[in-house]
Amino acid sequence: MSNPQIHVVELFAGVGGFRIGLEKSRGHYQVVWSNQWEPSTKRQHASEVYEARFGSAGHTNQDIATIATNLIPDHQLLVGGFPCQDYSIASSLVNSKGLLGKKGVLWWSIYRILNEKTTKPRYLLLENVDRLLKSPSTQRGRDFAVMLRSLSDLGYAVEWRVINAADYGLPQRRRRIFFLGYHRSTKLYEQLKKHQKNWLTENGIIAEAYSISPVTKLDWFDLDDDLVEISQQFNIDGTASPFQNTGLMIDGKIYTQKTRANYNSVRTVLGDILYKGEIPDDFYINQGDMKKWTYLKGAKKESRTTKQGFAYNYNEGNMIFPDPLDTPSRTIITGEGGRSASRFKHVVSTKKGLRRLLPIELERLNMFPDNHTKLQGISDGKRAFFMGNALVVGIVTQLANVLYERISHDTSSSLDV
Repeated sequence: MSNPQIHVVELFAGVGGFRIGLEKSRGHYQVVWSNQWEPSTKRQHASEVYEARFGSAGHTNQDIATIATNLIPDHQLLVGGFPCQDYSIASSLVNSKGLLGKKGVLWWSIYRILNEKTTKPRYLLLENVDRLLKSPSTQRGRDFAVMLRSLSDLGYAVEWRVINAADYGLPQRRRRIFFLGYHRSTKLYEQLKKHQKNWLTENGIIAEAYSISPVTKLDWFDLDDDLVEISQQFNIDGTASPFQNTGLMIDGKIYTQKTRANYNSVRTVLGDILYKGEIPDDFYINQGDMKKWTYLKGAKKESRTTKQGFAYNYNEGNMIFPDPLDTPSRTIITGEGGRSASRFKHVVSTKKGLRRLLPIELERLNMFPDNHTKLQGISDGKRAFFMGNALVVGIVTQLANVLYERISHDTSSSLDV
């Protein structure tokens, strides 16, 4: 008898990167509810793509802060890639176990759902930019400390890793922090507590999915048990974040160390994902624009003046131009689309001349299905924007595979859901 699927809620869904990654995991996961809302645009482009690919059943397109928790179905796994914002505490809730952060900060929507759910999700898989570990600049690591302390208060242990997709053979150099949470009711929580000093390099889910070697010794410290105190005082005099690229938190205690990837297998490079068909003319760089492209991509050491009249010296290094085809690509950014010259857009050399990357190629760099974002009324620039905001779905698939196998193995005869 096969094990049942793990029911998933996907928050901040974008065009469905987490869902694609989970659905590639041998059918073990089923997204039962999803939410995508872009507050700054009238037309909800990403949600349109999501519904076109996955259907509208169980999908909501409204501000998550306005959706009552009891309207979100019970689930075993909560996933989402949420914005990196200011997670400082605004005020405490009277007669409540929780704390209220600044309005509009989406982390507190996750917190609210976890806090109010009677049947809490047993597992969390969340993603963010790696600067989360060292923000804000005035209190390095405070935002991550606030998140970890709040999850600990809700009964979760957390392991995290900054993963560069290219380090494990995937086609794009994209560094993101992934963290897995385990509720205290799970056997994985019990195991983490038992093996916490070896979890990061040997026993953990992420360690099994993505092998590493330690660079520094394991360090540990305790988080203050008061969220407001953490918000106001964490690392107030420090110059560097205490959080390394690998770590875990359990019962408010932090274990963390710097590690490096172990990988010696097949690697995908930029040249492997290039589209073989006809390329539209407007993706080729006009000879008349080449001077501007060359200037923007080149090294600079020059004097500049601000709009207010202040003079300053500006320096930046040279970028390889065009992009090499025998290495993984640089990180896709949200401004990848459009014909205008840019320092950061990808440019490749072809027999017909230099050209920008197609939307389908950007999708391939994130391991999305070809033309996943192609929809009537969705521009190439918007498709590029989607990929600049997306994750490399292969990372999710590998983590999901190991998580499911460990859950199944740890319970011997039935799924721990």
